[in-house]
Amino acid sequence: MIDVVESIRSYNAKRDPERLARKYSAMRHDPFSFLRGTCHLFYARLPDSKVLAKAPPTWVCGDLHLENMGSYKGDNRLVYFDLNDFDEAALAPCTWELIRLLSSVHIAADSLQLNAEQADRLCGQFMTSYVAALRVGKARWIERDTATGMVGDLLGSLRGRLRPHFLDSRTERKGKQRKLRLDGKRALPVTDKQREKVTALIKRISKKEDDPKFYRVLDVARRIAGTGSLGTDRYTILVEGKGSPDGNYLLDLKQAVPSSLVPHLSIAQPKWDSEAERVVSVQRRMQAISPAFFRAVNMGRKSYILRGLQPTQDRVALTEWDGKLERLEGVLDAMGKLTAWSQLRSSGRQGSATTDELIAFSEKRRWPAQLRTLAKEATKQVRRDWKTYAKAYDQGAFKL
Repeated sequence: MIDVVESIRSYNAKRDPERLARKYSAMRHDPFSFLRGTCHLFYARLPDSKVLAKAPPTWVCGDLHLENMGSYKGDNRLVYFDLNDFDEAALAPCTWELIRLLSSVHIAADSLQLNAEQADRLCGQFMTSYVAALRVGKARWIERDTATGMVGDLLGSLRGRLRPHFLDSRTERKGKQRKLRLDGKRALPVTDKQREKVTALIKRISKKEDDPKFYRVLDVARRIAGTGSLGTDRYTILVEGKGSPDGNYLLDLKQAVPSSLVPHLSIAQPKWDSEAERVVSVQRRMQAISPAFFRAVNMGRKSYILRGLQPTQDRVALTEWDGKLERLEGVLDAMGKLTAWSQLRSSGRQGSATTDELIAFSEKRRWPAQLRTLAKEATKQVRRDWKTYAKAYDQGAFKL
């Protein structure tokens, strides 16, 4: 028997209280926010089923849901739409990734103003596209020229996003100098010790780069972003880049913590040098192209993921489906394909199933329908857990 309140408290112990309070508040808002903030609880609650236990092992991002796919600029300077959060990455049955996405569709139905039949239809579209792409056995990708529908609209809208405008939204400018805007929404102040540690880390990294001046640190702030990771060490770093004020760059430095899937897996995991190395290694093999400045680094005893913050990062505005279900079906079609392609791209690596094994699995007929039924069971459990959490939160159980 799982104690929901104690499980959440224990998982989030020792996190930054200021940002953890924001996480707890966000989780109280609705079941979908709760789902995003309790990945560890979701996998602890997985239904007991052969569909989940006996499926081929693949590399998974581990936290696949409706808002865990979006746009980004790759290190080849092209913009892609793909899976984009790999904090929970692990070697797991391929169906673990799928049931979380399917559950997220049902859980988000209320906020998207979908009825049960429409949500089920979207899940059917996702599974149909996933199975079809897996059966082909060839990994592809989605970029601006190949995107359609709402995904195409998103990537098309990014053409006019320029770096100066992006910098203006995150910084305050005085003359030719910029400072990070500490607005309490995206950024919070750092201590002198935190600033020194981050600056020293970036300086150490810069010594191995062709242009060390690019990485000269101008400012540092604690970053507020996401839901599940809120409260872990995370920083926004303003660097010189290609010159002040409009050539500056923003970097994201995010602490890596153990995957919450691993305690519930019977599949042996590789031995990584660090948690950040796990995240970076799996993301590199699952995505078509890696983001700019992407790497694993160590700062003291903790490991971190460093990447660039970009004006081209965004998610599909799912609420703008305008009553036309086919618009959302197009998004779920893309998500189904991307999930299959990421698993195919990382097949045969450190214990993951081969492409032939994944193709053979895609040709079995019964498991997709079984998985969709299990996702409805998981959805009911998430909603029950959220009600338990909401009651405890309202009674002050999560005051810090």
